[in-house]
Amino acid sequence: MKKFSVTELLIFIVSAELVGAVSALIAGDFGGLYSQLIQPPFAPPGFVFPVVWTILYALMGWGAYMIWRSESDFGGKRSTALGIYIAQLSVNFLWSIVFFRFRLLLAAAVLAALLAGLVLAMVISFRKVSRLASLINLPYLLWSIFATYLAFGNWWLNQ
Repeated sequence: MKKFSVTELLIFIVSAELVGAVSALIAGDFGGLYSQLIQPPFAPPGFVFPVVWTILYALMGWGAYMIWRSESDFGGKRSTALGIYIAQLSVNFLWSIVFFRFRLLLAAAVLAALLAGLVLAMVISFRKVSRLASLINLPYLLWSIFATYLAFGNWWLNQ
């Protein structure tokens, strides 16, 4: 493994956090739309989302850093894992904009399902390079599945 670097770790974590922050900035007023929608069962209060996402973005960045610093790239596994990481982060970036800015609930639900699939692929690909990188992203996988349920529930209840 490459030598541990706090600076590089912070770059990965801050980059992931910035993706969420810029997406939120572009998406606009979260609270207004969320409070207007009929929510499916088990929907958490709005204040839960920024807390959870801050933690999840940090875990994503940490996991990606572990993959990046791995010297093992047998069969391109490291490169594939980082490619899937970037793909899921891109879809993640778009979700809030589609849901909150454009209020396209069905499109957001489809994006949420795509995101959950990409997160699953990321966790699997991370596992091939680093077990820990995979494990620390399991909460993200579970949350993305739950978010898909919420997104489809919001679409269905608010058609």
